[in-house]
Amino acid sequence: MSRIRLRYVNAFANRNRKNERVRYYFRRRGQKAIPLPGLPGSDEFMAAYAAALNTVPEPVEVGASRTLPGTIDALCVSYYRSLEWSQLNATTQAKRRRVIEGFRAQYGAKRVATLQREHIETMLNKIESAAARRYWWTQIRPLLKFSVPMFRKDDPTLDIAKIKIKSKGGHHCWSDDEVAQYRAHWPLGSKQRLVLELALETTSRRSEIVRLGPQHVRDGRIRIDRIHGSRPVDIPITPELKAGIDAMAPTHLTYLTTPDGKPRSPHGLAIDFAKWCDAAGLPARCRLHGLKKAAMRRLAEAGATGHELMAVSGHKTLSMVQHYTAAADRSRLADSAMAKRNTNAVYTNTAAPLHKRGKKL
Repeated sequence: MSRIRLRYVNAFANRNRKNERVRYYFRRRGQKAIPLPGLPGSDEFMAAYAAALNTVPEPVEVGASRTLPGTIDALCVSYYRSLEWSQLNATTQAKRRRVIEGFRAQYGAKRVATLQREHIETMLNKIESAAARRYWWTQIRPLLKFSVPMFRKDDPTLDIAKIKIKSKGGHHCWSDDEVAQYRAHWPLGSKQRLVLELALETTSRRSEIVRLGPQHVRDGRIRIDRIHGSRPVDIPITPELKAGIDAMAPTHLTYLTTPDGKPRSPHGLAIDFAKWCDAAGLPARCRLHGLKKAAMRRLAEAGATGHELMAVSGHKTLSMVQHYTAAADRSRLADSAMAKRNTNAVYTNTAAPLHKRGKKL
């Protein structure tokens, strides 16, 4: 005869009881036991079992018993539950959590109230790279600002100066010749070509283009949900982008997929794109994010205003637009400026040459 095992049901034998020596309990892991009356299979037992299954257990936080109030451990737990944390997108949360968890592993048992400015500076000095120091600082500072006023009265990071690094120009801005070389190597109908068209013709980051699919295209326009705090945009599809999309028959909700049909990850796409650039004979400086800078540069050279660029890129401030358009073709802009000069003007303020003794020649 077959037996039916009920989940979460445990039987206990009590040798000191003459009657009903076996008692039954419903118990989920980490939860209090609920007694079940009668025998398994009886109406009384099954009704109590169904009621116990419908109870919603309270979430048990791993390590909660080891988190002491007022410590950095407790601060991290509170921060992860906060409104500030919930408003961050998933990518930002993942990056910040990696830094915070490293900080927590070293100093989790320390009290937040005893953390001083010199302690933060010592931690920063242990990081060799200036870029790594600034990245660590930008991820830890929101956590410490959140500690006021629940864990401490003041912000220990308030008086620490912003970490500056020597600018190297950031990602290389692709030239028109480099774009043409890539297009010549990877023809229409290849996924390598479609990646370039999506990034260049929509001024998009890698985290944005991996989400794009046929559902974002309508009436000759494409809608893109920007990340990193930028606004969503709705822009016309250029002929180059239309040719790239039409040459690849869409079979999934995203244009870019893995061989298994799954959506591409931003990191994996960047690695593959670097290999595709190498195969096209392009220099190592040509990478995926540089196409966004190239797109902004081309729009700036075409005469687009700052606010027009913001409407395409989704940036909220003109300062960010200027950051991307710094590589605009200065020689072409210089020609435009010189063309505005009045060549027929006569300049009369030229000083007459003087003799070495002060007499006019």
